[in-house]
Amino acid sequence: MIPPQEASARRREIEDKLKQEEETLSFIRDSLEKSDQLTKNMVSILSSFESRLMKLENSIIPVHKQTENLQRLQENVEKTLSCLDHVISYYHVASDTEKIIREGPTGRLEEYLGSMAKIQKAVEYFQDNSPDSPELNKVKLLFERGKESLESEFRSLMTRHSKVVSPVLILDLISGEDDPELQEEVPLEHLPESVLHDVVRISRWLVEYGRNQDFMNVYYQIRSSQLDRSIKGLKEHFRKSSSSSGVPYSPAIPNKRKDTPTKKPVKRPGTIRKAQNLLKQYSQHGLDGKKGGSNLIPLEGRDDMLDVETDAYIHCVSAFVKLAQSEYQLLMDVIPEHHQKKTFDSLIQDALDGLMLEGENIVVAARKAIIRHDFSAVLTVFPILRHLKQTKPEFDQVLQGTAASTKNKLPSLITSMETVGAKALEDFADNIKNDPDKEYNMPKDGTVHELTSNAILFLQQLLDFQETAGAMLASQETSSSATSYSSEFSKRLLSTYICKVLGNLQLNLLSKSKVYEDPALSAVFLHNNYNYTLKALEKSELIQLVAVTQKTAERSYREHIEQQIQTYQRSWLKVTDYIAEKNLPVVQPGVKLRDKERQMIKERFKGFNDGLEELCKIQKAWAIPDTEQRDKIRQAQKSIVKETYGAFLNRYGSVPFTKNPEKYIKYRVEQVGDMIDRLFDTSA
Repeated sequence: MIPPQEASARRREIEDKLKQEEETLSFIRDSLEKSDQLTKNMVSILSSFESRLMKLENSIIPVHKQTENLQRLQENVEKTLSCLDHVISYYHVASDTEKIIREGPTGRLEEYLGSMAKIQKAVEYFQDNSPDSPELNKVKLLFERGKESLESEFRSLMTRHSKVVSPVLILDLISGEDDPELQEEVPLEHLPESVLHDVVRISRWLVEYGRNQDFMNVYYQIRSSQLDRSIKGLKEHFRKSSSSSGVPYSPAIPNKRKDTPTKKPVKRPGTIRKAQNLLKQYSQHGLDGKKGGSNLIPLEGRDDMLDVETDAYIHCVSAFVKLAQSEYQLLMDVIPEHHQKKTFDSLIQDALDGLMLEGENIVVAARKAIIRHDFSAVLTVFPILRHLKQTKPEFDQVLQGTAASTKNKLPSLITSMETVGAKALEDFADNIKNDPDKEYNMPKDGTVHELTSNAILFLQQLLDFQETAGAMLASQETSSSATSYSSEFSKRLLSTYICKVLGNLQLNLLSKSKVYEDPALSAVFLHNNYNYTLKALEKSELIQLVAVTQKTAERSYREHIEQQIQTYQRSWLKVTDYIAEKNLPVVQPGVKLRDKERQMIKERFKGFNDGLEELCKIQKAWAIPDTEQRDKIRQAQKSIVKETYGAFLNRYGSVPFTKNPEKYIKYRVEQVGDMIDRLFDTSA
């Protein structure tokens, strides 16, 4: 049981808590009342604000709608006024632009094109909105007049500023093929930059707005004339340079400066000049001598102008390629893309036709030269044909997109030249074989015949044009392999041809040698010609080409030469036979000679002396131009005769076969040797 004191204390504690709870409850009630009051006040304020907003909205909306309508009306008025101004402006275009159109575009192209744009728009407006109005006719006439002025300005700009490219610049441009550094330093400015800009602007306007293509004809006609004149000017430059200095030259660009040209020899194509120089070298070494006649025109008499014309044509071909490339670059800026190939085709026709015609004239001249047997003139075809074939890839590239007839012109010319070249080669071989034996044309001294020197000179040309000549021969082959012949195939054909010419020459020389009544002179003649041929083959490296199909050619020539030397030496038998031991009487020492023996010894001395004098007199006028061969033959003959005569003199020189020994013993052994040393020497 809880004591009373504790119960009383607990009661007081509970009462205190109850009192605190009541105070808290009272505070909460007061707070709720205040919150309710604030809520009522807020609701009242919001209700009042909503009411005011509604009143404001009802007042503003009508004003806004009215303002919007006013703005729309204002915009419509402004648009109407603008359209009216725009329409009215079309009626003023003619009067505003007439003066500018009348004065033309010169010097103010952009302003002029701007006026033409206004006129174009006016024409379009009246066509769409008032096709029957007089204003349409007025602006149409003005537009046509403006277009004509632009066409006239295009022609004027092209005519006044298109210049012929100088030969100096063309030759520098061509020289860039061999010198890439120079190539970048030789630009071609066909038109000044400002003029080109105007020309391009006019051409684009004429295509886009003028609906006109006549200016393209104007363009190609003017540029075609300049291209043709540039190439002809280069050709004339060669002629003038040749006539004034004898050597055409090309001003080159030293130190990469275009403004300080100096003379530089033109790179000459391989022509007959090289063979003529070789012939001079052979002459200095004693290979050449006085020549006999031949129905072949001498190659060394060739006119210098023929070389000049050949060089000029070759350079003109290269010039055409370079200038045509440059023309196409210019054309790409001026002419619309889908008209470029056709316009370019027309542009190059005159210059290309001129080159092709000149090439055909060369072919015709070559055919005539073949008939005349003037094969030196035919040789001009070789360097030209080689150059045309070397240039053909560039030609084909330049002519891409042109008509088939244009593309076929160069291949047709190449075919013609190959045909006439093959004909020349064949006819030359036949002429070597059939050159007539004319006694009055034969060299009296047995030296090298002109037929031989001509044949060798001609063959030497083929060294410079091996591929060209081989291709000529291959082009005439009927076998299927000829259509795709290799360089080895053409080389073998050329080797076979050279061997054929040499064989024909050898047969003809054998026939000609029979004209000589003296077999010894005939042998000297054949020896000289064989020796000349062999030395010429070796010095000009023709022997390597011959060896392709005839390995033993060199040995064969040496055998022929030696055979002729032996034939010649037999001419001395009639001298040495007099004193040969087999024909001499036997003399016993101390035994007196019989009359018959003395007479025999006298006859032997006299026969030897007379034969020696006769042979030396005759053979002194003969010629062996090759110093080495001449000395060799003299030495061999001298050795034989001196040895035989020495033995004879030693045997009978002291024998009393006559009272006048000086009458029979005319010469000492050394004198005989000296006489032989003067053989083949017309100056002795």
